[in-house]
Amino acid sequence: MARKYVDCREVPSESKCTVAISADSENELLEIAVQHAVHTHGHKDTPEFRQMLKKAIKQGSPRP
Repeated sequence: MARKYVDCREVPSESKCTVAISADSENELLEIAVQHAVHTHGHKDTPEFRQMLKKAIKQGSPRP
């Protein structure tokens, strides 16, 4: 099973967030990424937002 990640550095934002989150499970990664996006960036947890985040998930590990 390949590792998956979401990296805030790959999404333009005013906050200049440098958090990268990785996990072996896409479901686990999505749940943590949603929590981070809601609490840190003020996004709303909606089905549409979750779909957008799923599209941002990449295979491998974030860059250093």
